[in-house]
Amino acid sequence: MRQRLEVGPEAAGRRIDVHLAHALPDLSRNRIQCLIREGRVRVDGRVPRPGERTRPGSRIEVEVPEAIPADLVAEDIPLDVVYEDPSVIVVDKPAGLVVHPAAGNPRGTLVNALLHHCGSLPGIAGVQRPGIVHRLDKGTSGLLVVAKDDPALRSLAAQFKAHTVDREYLALVVGRFKESPAGQFDQPVGRHPKDRKRMSVASRRGRSALTRYRVEREIGAFSLLRLSLGTGRTHQIRVHLSAAGHPVVGDRVYGGQGALGASAPAGAGRWVRALGRPALHAAVLGFDHPVTNARMRFQSPLAGDIRALLEQLEGGTPRPSGSQVPGGGAR
Repeated sequence: MRQRLEVGPEAAGRRIDVHLAHALPDLSRNRIQCLIREGRVRVDGRVPRPGERTRPGSRIEVEVPEAIPADLVAEDIPLDVVYEDPSVIVVDKPAGLVVHPAAGNPRGTLVNALLHHCGSLPGIAGVQRPGIVHRLDKGTSGLLVVAKDDPALRSLAAQFKAHTVDREYLALVVGRFKESPAGQFDQPVGRHPKDRKRMSVASRRGRSALTRYRVEREIGAFSLLRLSLGTGRTHQIRVHLSAAGHPVVGDRVYGGQGALGASAPAGAGRWVRALGRPALHAAVLGFDHPVTNARMRFQSPLAGDIRALLEQLEGGTPRPSGSQVPGGGAR
């Protein structure tokens, strides 16, 4: 993959590795320095030094090779398969399952499970994320589509890039939306200026990000939201909600673990800690089939642990028979 950028006047005099770390938030500064040493970064056609300063108008080209894992093996891990044909597979990922192998998680991932289930996936010959065109955070449950051949991989990647894939999430958040039951967050998201493990709307090099929301219902001091993505930045929903003062319940990284508010019911903190993850679920996924071009749409019922938390917050009373939590229904 090649990335091409032009240095704007606001970035003049910045170290080249620092500039690229902000401009390409998916790459760490260490990774960028390695790419420079490998000759994969060029400024106006030449290889720069990592500490070289940028100049306005300079054109930068970055070649990012696919990472090769040390050991990518098939593992017999149960999968909740929602749909499958020769081109694509749609799975309902449980919370706690990492999508693809990485440092610290070489085994036990969704990719390892898919390799066992499918036998092979596009890019398996040395590519770290075979078939993966989007991802869900480890703590997020819900729907994810994976390509099973190269044409499907190209088609789905193009759809995600063009933002024509429908993605709706359900999130239980802190607070009530007195200002408006529906709206949107339109703030750039990028690497946090002081903590590179987090994302932020205060990033100096944030990329445009759009999240639309609608209040499904209010539960005491909390709100259940339905959110749709106009873009797909890392941690976008969690960052936007935290910046708005409504962090996702259970989100340790972005403030939803302890900030439950004085009006939260007794025991709420204990229930949230028991949840052990952000109360965020990918409930709807829609895309054009790579072969037939037919529009496909899938729904996933709200994950059981979040449903249980909702019942506790509502007073522990079981829901009437036949009733549904928003996000339930047929797939």
